[in-house]
Amino acid sequence: MTTALTLTDTAFRDVVAAAVRAPSLHNSQPWRFRNRNGTIEVYADPTRSLLVADPTGWALRIACGAATLNARLALAAMGLAAHVRLLPDPDDPLLLARLTPTAAWQTTPAEEALFAAIERRFSNREPFHPAPVPVHAIVRIENAALAEGAWVELHSGQASLEVISEIVRAADSALRSDGSYQAELRAWTRSDRDDRDGVPAPAGGPVPQADDLLPRRAYGSREPSPGGDFDPEPLVVVLGTAADSPAQQLQAGIALQRVLLTITDAGLAASMLSQPIENQAERDRLRLALGRSDVPQMVLRVGVGRPGFPTPRRDLAEVIDES
Repeated sequence: MTTALTLTDTAFRDVVAAAVRAPSLHNSQPWRFRNRNGTIEVYADPTRSLLVADPTGWALRIACGAATLNARLALAAMGLAAHVRLLPDPDDPLLLARLTPTAAWQTTPAEEALFAAIERRFSNREPFHPAPVPVHAIVRIENAALAEGAWVELHSGQASLEVISEIVRAADSALRSDGSYQAELRAWTRSDRDDRDGVPAPAGGPVPQADDLLPRRAYGSREPSPGGDFDPEPLVVVLGTAADSPAQQLQAGIALQRVLLTITDAGLAASMLSQPIENQAERDRLRLALGRSDVPQMVLRVGVGRPGFPTPRRDLAEVIDES
């Protein structure tokens, strides 16, 4: 039995402030947090589920897994080791993770760097510069996924990306033709960058074009700048896990966030292309195209990005259960 150390209310709130900086589909922020006798519990918030885009709860669990990694790093930054259990209570399916601070901990330089990247990480939906991703950053991305029990495959160049691009296009086309999906997307698109949830249209990037190599969601209506293709040769990262159980999806979220923070710490930018994961037929095609028997959980585009800033998050009072 793991014994929790005392965690002050101030420390708990600091941990939650870091946790909520995690990404979530449409920035829906589908989480709640509770301090229970020194442990931090991460709950799914079904009132913020995406009923059309995420009927199985996959994206919700990815988001809450990412929040769990942020919370673990925040505890480490406070000098506390944390024991993490995923799905710790079979009788409470909304309880997705429990973090128990167990001992004093000497924060490693890697943990310090990842924790510092939490506040700087954001989804960069603008075009990337044509400069290639350095080899040392590629190695760090691979190691970040492996450290959290996931795998990544990295692809660059038109020839390597041809099949993946076609799969992303097919998935995106299917979602664009779904009226209910598009209505839900519009409901989570915000006109003001200061809105506390959803994706602000100014942060949504330019309107996707028919000849884009990797189609993106149309969160706004801004036309692209003339001249040049949008990301003619990006680095595409496919992240996955051995299986697709709820626990594995949470683990994928943990690994995804470590990869994203590693990308941020390396001075690079990333955004997520989850369309081929949301569409089961195209997810299966992606798995077969990669020649794998395990499960893709996310597709990322990575590159040298333009300056930007994270979108706001809801107030802590909205995500903390005081009981």
